[in-house]
Amino acid sequence: MKQAITMPALSDTMNNGRLAKWLKKPGDKVKTGEAVAEVETDKAIMEVEAFHDGFLAGPLAAVDQELPVGDTIGYIADTATEAEAPPPASVPTKPPAKASATETAAILPAKPLSPILAAAEANRTSGGGWHAHQHAAPANDSAVTDDGLLRGAEPASTTPGPAFLTDGPPYNITRASSLREAVARTMIASAATPTFRVTALLSLGGLVMLAKEKHLSLTLLFARACARSIAAHPLFNAAYTETGLAQRDRIDIGIAVDSPDGLITPVLRDVGMRSLTELGADWQALRDKVKSRRLAPSDYRGATFYVSDLGVFPVVYAFDSLIPAGASAILSVATNRVEGAFCTLNCDHRVIFGGDAARFLQTLADILSRPEELLEEGKKQ
Repeated sequence: MKQAITMPALSDTMNNGRLAKWLKKPGDKVKTGEAVAEVETDKAIMEVEAFHDGFLAGPLAAVDQELPVGDTIGYIADTATEAEAPPPASVPTKPPAKASATETAAILPAKPLSPILAAAEANRTSGGGWHAHQHAAPANDSAVTDDGLLRGAEPASTTPGPAFLTDGPPYNITRASSLREAVARTMIASAATPTFRVTALLSLGGLVMLAKEKHLSLTLLFARACARSIAAHPLFNAAYTETGLAQRDRIDIGIAVDSPDGLITPVLRDVGMRSLTELGADWQALRDKVKSRRLAPSDYRGATFYVSDLGVFPVVYAFDSLIPAGASAILSVATNRVEGAFCTLNCDHRVIFGGDAARFLQTLADILSRPEELLEEGKKQ
């Protein structure tokens, strides 16, 4: 008996997943909890685990195929013989003859299942496998092709591009990664926040020297300085809601990281109160996850304040950033020069006013002037 492996919901915002890789091939033995595939979500690549012992069986969803959460991407068979059974026959590619409106109405209730649903239905009627598929989104036009792979409906290649492209030179559209699509959605939402920005010239020389002397992460020390300034100005740890300000009781800082796939913001938790040793270990683990694209939603969600640092690019004189949802401010740090670094604080004007921003930056400047105090653990202002 074959039981369906479905596209998992790996985050509460995930509607579709893109199959990145099969880690097993049909006929391979798998054990419960063993990773059988990798799925690209909106932020990372995550593993899909087998839900019971058996043998991976086809038809399998094609790599780079994007499928709705709950759709079947493959099967686990009880026996090797069953796993090696041929997949269902291919569906005809020739479109059916156009029917009249009356005929269409008559045909709709009897629309045949796609092969993948037919296989799942066969499992259901035989007493197993359907339960895992019960919550599947309605199957798209998935079909088993001649290569034995399950493929969803191909995007219409003849779909015209946006009108603003038609007057320029010829172009090719490449598919955006899930991460880039997620960032686009987030930034559109962030752009609706009423903001203002205040820029200060902050001296980072002492902080840079301390980081070198103690072999500590400059990013980590700067986040610590921000956390202490936030502790002195709690509005920077609040978020606007329709029912009032949500004041957080812990300072979690999201730090923008430039990954090969785009912008991602892993979150350091409780930056103001935990030891630098603990924070350093967490930061290294988060960076490793970014490199391997293994960030979990709990790694990048829920920041109460954000820092974006482009200081490694000497040509960047100053810049600002959009405020992610759930925070009231983000600090953008440009290149550190002899005279200091231009740091721009973008603020949600529903939460923070100009005077608040100025006082926050003044406090941060004072903290940065005494960087050695950042080595003290659990210190509040």
